[in-house]
Amino acid sequence: MSTSTLVQLAAPISSENGPGLFLRIVVVASIVGVCLLGWILVRAGRDN
Repeated sequence: MSTSTLVQLAAPISSENGPGLFLRIVVVASIVGVCLLGWILVRAGRDN
């Protein structure tokens, strides 16, 4: 996918110029995903 296609797909999400709100949503979702992955790995590494 090209950058222009992604911006067109993100246009209904954000009323600002550029990817503002869409980019914030992606960043927050990725941080949550990394935290969940870390939590799963910590729990899997425990010796019960």
